[in-house]
Amino acid sequence: MEVINRYITIKAHIDGAPKESDFELKDAALPLRVDPDTNLVIVKNLYVSIDPYQLNRLKSFSSSQSAINFAAGVTPGEGIDAYGVGKVVVSGNPEFEKDDLVVGLISWGDYTVVKPGVLLRKFDPLGLPLSYQVGILGFSGLTAYAGLFDICKPKKGEKVFVSAASGSVGNLVGQYAKLFGCYVVGSAGSKEKVALLKEKLGFDDAFNYKEETDLKATLKRYFPDGIDIYFDNVGAEMQEAAVANMKAFGRVAVCGVISEYTDAGKRAAPDMLDVVYKRIKIQGFLAADHMNVYQDFLKKTCDQLSTGEIQAVEDISDGVESIPSAFVGLFRGDNIGKKIVRIAQD
Repeated sequence: MEVINRYITIKAHIDGAPKESDFELKDAALPLRVDPDTNLVIVKNLYVSIDPYQLNRLKSFSSSQSAINFAAGVTPGEGIDAYGVGKVVVSGNPEFEKDDLVVGLISWGDYTVVKPGVLLRKFDPLGLPLSYQVGILGFSGLTAYAGLFDICKPKKGEKVFVSAASGSVGNLVGQYAKLFGCYVVGSAGSKEKVALLKEKLGFDDAFNYKEETDLKATLKRYFPDGIDIYFDNVGAEMQEAAVANMKAFGRVAVCGVISEYTDAGKRAAPDMLDVVYKRIKIQGFLAADHMNVYQDFLKKTCDQLSTGEIQAVEDISDGVESIPSAFVGLFRGDNIGKKIVRIAQD
């Protein structure tokens, strides 16, 4: 049997803000068979993650491309891999059988031929939507959990600021921090997002950064006694303002710097005197470095989902052809929560 596999690629490297015209929908015949000695697995893709960091993979050069396999550069014309959920169609690998549900690195396409050694594992959906494996129970959730608890080590009652707080990671950081007993304020880019943070997700307060002209003064208003923990998803001016408002021994977890991805000239420049004399810890991190807390994260998050203490916020588009617009929308602030594309029905 043979199918037509549609997949997304880039026409050329993208060295500025991405546009839908930078992408191309291609198709190729895919025989649904594998030789038993190859250990190949063919997966029908169900959900794929759409993440800002992927833009750095699509550039002609980014220092991140040599840091970790997940961030390796993409060659124009070739498929693009991403974290996602699928179902095994054909397996030449004894670890997988037909119809197994799997999560791992699959392609922005209808099907993926997964080679030996590529991240792929079976999972139990635990009665939860399969899309949760891509977001709240996937790397977005682990990033939020590890960044807050492993990197920042909060204490009850501490003051926490989260930028891009309605995004896939930020909304979870705020929810985890509130459940732990912290005071939490988030920034977002619209009144709708601010309302979500305060009314649905339980943030103590939130503000629309687009309505503020002086971010340092804004944060002073929300944190008159200073910030203990800043979870940084955006970099640039917001990071500078947060550091200026940190307390002594404050901690900054640098998860992402999305404001810098599309503008090579934009860089964060926190006052290093503040960093030194306030003894501020600033640490970049990747979720892959914190797999030691994965089981703890998974158990606690599943328990909190079952009790309704934590909410999964998803923004789901449908079809391979919607991937370019979904990706470009990340940089316009279109998404609320975790951006996912549903390739096929469960």
